[in-house]
Amino acid sequence: MLRRNATFEVTLTPTESSLLASMSDEPRQFLLDRALDEFVADLGALDAAASTMVPGAARPRIDTAIDEAAPTIVDGTLLVSGQEVMQTWEAPLMRALAEAVTVPGGSVLEIGFGLGLSAGFVQERGPARHVIVEANADTAAAARQWASAGGRHGVEIVTGRWQDALPGLGRFDGVLFDTYPMDESEVDTYVLRDATFAEHFFAHAAEHLTDGGAFTYYSNEIDSLSRRHQRALLRHFRSFSVRIVDGLRPPADCSYWWAPSMAVVVTRDPRRP
Repeated sequence: MLRRNATFEVTLTPTESSLLASMSDEPRQFLLDRALDEFVADLGALDAAASTMVPGAARPRIDTAIDEAAPTIVDGTLLVSGQEVMQTWEAPLMRALAEAVTVPGGSVLEIGFGLGLSAGFVQERGPARHVIVEANADTAAAARQWASAGGRHGVEIVTGRWQDALPGLGRFDGVLFDTYPMDESEVDTYVLRDATFAEHFFAHAAEHLTDGGAFTYYSNEIDSLSRRHQRALLRHFRSFSVRIVDGLRPPADCSYWWAPSMAVVVTRDPRRP
């Protein structure tokens, strides 16, 4: 099975006769063709979009765990253990996340504070309860200082990793996930191997949503969601929507995103155990 594009070619060679063996010949061939064609289309779309991207730069290794390292802010970039944890160009993404999960008088759980971009947009919409879990102690201290400023209401800052904090927090009308891998093990497991970094949080989000609540995060995908990503979502939620945020301007040397657009996902109707 061969597919040729102007810039590449792909061959699918089944190595075992057991591949889709329960199917008769015509349905089996249809499914194999569809899977191969989708891969070719994805790669072709990436190639076409590359001209709109910035070159990007290599990400340095995390030498000290993110929750143990001292953060610094340089030219609108929050740096922790050499990682670009958050940058001000993300503001359109943060606004989209906040709008997806915040209703006046409702409750919102944020995983990660960073520069406080999404937290500010959440506050603009007037939640009654706004809980922020931040793993890095220095960043959590900055979040407390931010929360004490005038005009901010119902804010609770919880210091620690979300895995430790969640059990005592109850359910929320909205859950916003925007945190960072704590160490190289999390990069390898959740960034490089999962469909999206937030995937390991899906079950926890479903558990901590109220009936009718919304969970949101952004995904490192440019204009859609992969079928792999959709399958992961549908294991934990009955429905989801995707919004493409355009007009992003990551710097040329950004180490974690390169395109002028990104997918923001909103899920509802959690599947509970």
